[in-house]
Amino acid sequence: MTAISAQLPALQVVLPLLGAVLAALMRRGTPAFALTLAISWTLPFISGALLYQTLTGDPISYRLGGWEPPFGIEYRVDVLNAFVLMLVSSVGAVILPFAHRSVASEIDEDKHAWFYCMYLLCLAGLLGIAITGDAFNAFVFLEISSLATYVLIALGRDRRALLSAFQYLIVGTIGATLYVLGVGLIYLVTGTLNMHDLSTRLVEAYAVYPQPVLAGLAFIVVGVGLKLALFPMHVWLPNAYAYAPSVVSAFLAATATKVAVYLLIRFSFGVFGKAVAFPTLTVTDLIVGLSIAAMFVGAAAAVYQTDLKRMLAYSSVSQIGYITLGVGLANQAGLTGGIVHLANHAIMKAALFLALGAAVYRIGTCKLNDLSGIGRRMPLTMTAFAIAGFGLIGTPGTAGFISKWYLALGSLEVGGWPLLLAIVASSMIAVVYVGRVVEVMWFREESPHVKGASEAPLAMLLPILVLAAATVYFGFDTRATAGIATRAAEMLIGGLR
Repeated sequence: MTAISAQLPALQVVLPLLGAVLAALMRRGTPAFALTLAISWTLPFISGALLYQTLTGDPISYRLGGWEPPFGIEYRVDVLNAFVLMLVSSVGAVILPFAHRSVASEIDEDKHAWFYCMYLLCLAGLLGIAITGDAFNAFVFLEISSLATYVLIALGRDRRALLSAFQYLIVGTIGATLYVLGVGLIYLVTGTLNMHDLSTRLVEAYAVYPQPVLAGLAFIVVGVGLKLALFPMHVWLPNAYAYAPSVVSAFLAATATKVAVYLLIRFSFGVFGKAVAFPTLTVTDLIVGLSIAAMFVGAAAAVYQTDLKRMLAYSSVSQIGYITLGVGLANQAGLTGGIVHLANHAIMKAALFLALGAAVYRIGTCKLNDLSGIGRRMPLTMTAFAIAGFGLIGTPGTAGFISKWYLALGSLEVGGWPLLLAIVASSMIAVVYVGRVVEVMWFREESPHVKGASEAPLAMLLPILVLAAATVYFGFDTRATAGIATRAAEMLIGGLR
């Protein structure tokens, strides 16, 4: 067991990569699903072991190929990225049982094995971004996950999914190009790509070459901002989530943007923070301003949507604003709120998209008027939807309240009452779009589409209920979310001194 535990960082990425190859070779959906399920359920145990090690000891340094860092590629795991690894792998494992029936109903049979291949490939890329300690290796994994994502979006039968995937490809390519340009600049002035080594060398490099270092930071922030859909760079997200297959929308909303936010936090605080005093830069004010705009514009746009997947997509733009607000506040309470909302939003949004996916499976549509009265036909599914929706609002007793509490504390510390009022006011807009859906689902007469509809199948229902239960559980027991996020924020803020 000792020999295996020493290889856990590599296994975190290698298992889904090998599984993707095997799933493609199988060419049939059912065995590919079984393989993907086995791998997906293994990954949280690996992530959990890594998280436990980082919580009880020092950061883990895994040297690939026996080459000593910074010359070789290093997988470096600390509390922050162990938390992200646990989030991505756990959400991926919970979502996957839902996929078997959903994929069968929304994707052509001859593409089922390719779906599971791309799912594992995307998962490997996302986990690789989170675990690697090499700036260029992060770019490689970023491209792996992005290429798989384009395919996953395009696999749906809706022809608009092809256009959405192409739009995402264009924006994603621009973002990746900006990111690698930034990495190239900091490599020129430091001679290293190892993130841990960069954090030390940039101190000296910034004193000699301040303009290239700041330009590198700017390229990286904008490039990653495109990937995480920071307003106004969010144009690709609504169509991508709306027209992708239901399980893809849930998976991407819960994981892809969250890993991009992690990358922003890692570079802002872990790589550049010590050298350029990130909290004092004007870029933090810009991030705060864009985050507030995202909170209001995304929520306001969600109010006017009649397609509920588009509504949740614009809601994601708003919720990403809360996460990046914590980054822009650049204090311990705010950063804790951003990190914990990274996890809480993943849980809540996955539950919401899966609940809609179950409705699509039963009645073939997620248009608001077509779902009139569906709560009486699918009570468990739509109760879970309501609970997760209340979490988005930040209702006390849900995980979303914990996130906004920490963000409120951070806002009061930096900007006083105006920032706090912005958080409260934007949350009130969420009351409108969530409340409207709950009212239509539960309190209106049944539409012709829901006549004869029944509860979601057990394999689809269980993941929804687990995520809804987690929304409530983490609203009371915050040790595994806010507790770890606080430790991560302490580590990041402490590293700036």
